[in-house]
Amino acid sequence: MGVTSEFLAKVPGRANGKRTWSRELKARIVAETLIEGETVNAVAKRYELIPSTVSDWRRMARQGKLVLPNLEGMDFVPVEIEALAPVAEALPNPFENGSAKVGHGSGVIISLRAA
Repeated sequence: MGVTSEFLAKVPGRANGKRTWSRELKARIVAETLIEGETVNAVAKRYELIPSTVSDWRRMARQGKLVLPNLEGMDFVPVEIEALAPVAEALPNPFENGSAKVGHGSGVIISLRAA
């Protein structure tokens, strides 16, 4: 569950297994979907919801039935992506000539032939 565990711990469940989400938490989840680069699917997955539930809450917010928190002044940590490390060269095929010899420090040599 990761980041959302502190919030999900506060979500009371009912006897039928469904969770009861407070209006404040619904608004907070909807606000996360409005952050640039976020998707409804990604946010829903973090909170163990189906995307259509989050979409319903977004509709409620558009209709004024759900008041969203103020996102002004909300800070995010910038992410830097490093360049990929160079890929190592492929090892030579030991059976390129149809056979290979494997040696051991004790002087034992095993010859193998490709089938």
